[in-house]
Amino acid sequence: MSRSSTIDDLKDDRVPSCLYWSENDVADWIEQLGFPCYRNCFLTNMVNGRKLIKVDASALPRLGITDFDHIKLIAKSIREMLNIEDPDWSRSISRAPRNELGMYIECKSATGEKMDNMTFKQFTLKHEGVIWQPPLANMCLCLPH
Repeated sequence: MSRSSTIDDLKDDRVPSCLYWSENDVADWIEQLGFPCYRNCFLTNMVNGRKLIKVDASALPRLGITDFDHIKLIAKSIREMLNIEDPDWSRSISRAPRNELGMYIECKSATGEKMDNMTFKQFTLKHEGVIWQPPLANMCLCLPH
């Protein structure tokens, strides 16, 4: 990971610092959250800050966490820490799927040099003025004449 992009992101108050946690940092966090029994679940599965982005309630059982109340609390804590919106099952499909930070965080969950070097500032400049539009249901429908 590019050291300069990490430093730039850590200077930006909008970007959660947990994005750059090591596997041990994540394990320490889960322990401090009150779940020392799950420390090894996160270490064994090599969950670092960028992989934590993809850990939601449906992923926790695959890590070895099966208590439903624990799953709800851990998933909620991850969303809060990353500033990710709560799932809204009654949300209109005409609304944008997530805010700018949410889209950046989702991109940062990918690996590779391009994402390693991407900063939130670069991301926002690249996507400035982009207006989200919902996909049209009949966009690819071809009808015979």
